[in-house]
Amino acid sequence: MCVPHFRLQVRDACDNYESGASASGYPAFNSNFLGHDYTPSFFTTLYHQTAITMPSDSTIHSLAGAAGGIAAMSATYPLIFLSTRAAVETKKEQKSAYQVVVDIIKREGVLGLYSGLNSSLLGIAVTNGVYYYFYERSRGAILNSRKGGKGLSTLESILAGLIAGSATTLLSNPIWVVQTTQAVRTMDQSEAPADSSQPRPIIKRLGIIETIEYILRKDGLAAFWRGIGPALVLVINPVIQYTLFEQLKNFIVKRRLANLRAGGPAVTAGAAVLSDWDFFFLGALSKLIATSTTYPYIVIKSRLQSGHAHALRYKSALDGILTVIHEEGIEGLYKGVGSKLTQSVLTAAILFACQRRIYELTKAALA
Repeated sequence: MCVPHFRLQVRDACDNYESGASASGYPAFNSNFLGHDYTPSFFTTLYHQTAITMPSDSTIHSLAGAAGGIAAMSATYPLIFLSTRAAVETKKEQKSAYQVVVDIIKREGVLGLYSGLNSSLLGIAVTNGVYYYFYERSRGAILNSRKGGKGLSTLESILAGLIAGSATTLLSNPIWVVQTTQAVRTMDQSEAPADSSQPRPIIKRLGIIETIEYILRKDGLAAFWRGIGPALVLVINPVIQYTLFEQLKNFIVKRRLANLRAGGPAVTAGAAVLSDWDFFFLGALSKLIATSTTYPYIVIKSRLQSGHAHALRYKSALDGILTVIHEEGIEGLYKGVGSKLTQSVLTAAILFACQRRIYELTKAALA
């Protein structure tokens, strides 16, 4: 028997019993709970016990967000790898993305483009799972605290995003330090040795556990929170993204509802429902704007998380930005921006579409 239907039977049985009817009218209980004293307290206790077997809405959102994030990350990881390396690189080399890909494949093989994928999948699952959980919990708390429609205002979206983003950053930063370290570890392999007679150094790729041990051995436990300053500043990235997404979604729904009313009874109510393509394009647009406005901080965060010596000179995120401008020019703050924008837009679009579909399928399966 499915849980929601079973709980309804429990509730109805309790109401029936309190009204003076016999519990024998509910054979499911007589067969499953023989020997019990069918009092109102028994049914009430049973009803509340069955309630905990149903995951909360925010938990389903969290799991759907994690699954959607894994799907999106798997599809776009080489772009993340390229943008991370470009952001950490301090040389003023002008190479196209195609040339970089060819060089990496020559030195490290095709698998070189997937260095750090394992920790990245873990990171995106944790990041999206935690973010969706806290965002939906915050959203629910805000909506329950006031009367009115079910949509969040701009300020309410920002508040929910700040809460969710801060919690996510603090919990997931160690994973991204591991991922960045894995992604940039073999960069020095591309540099020719000072003595041309010497072969290029061969640097082994490390797994998650090996990378954690390497970071602990080299820099200690505190290293897992490298770049936490710019990472917290970058909380504004998903705030911008989810606020834009929420407001664009509300705007489109309102417009379609207005057209629905204007069209009269001939127009079906389904015309106002957002499709998978709507979610795909809204997710892409909101992420494009968010990433474009915050990319300089993404560069500084990547450099700090990589643990490279040149980044350790940065006294703060702002000092890092000023140092990059002084030494590399404004363009230094946008290294790898092409790959990052492409990846971010595709990831967000896939994530929003997948998360919504997974959420609906999970809810339907549990109903």
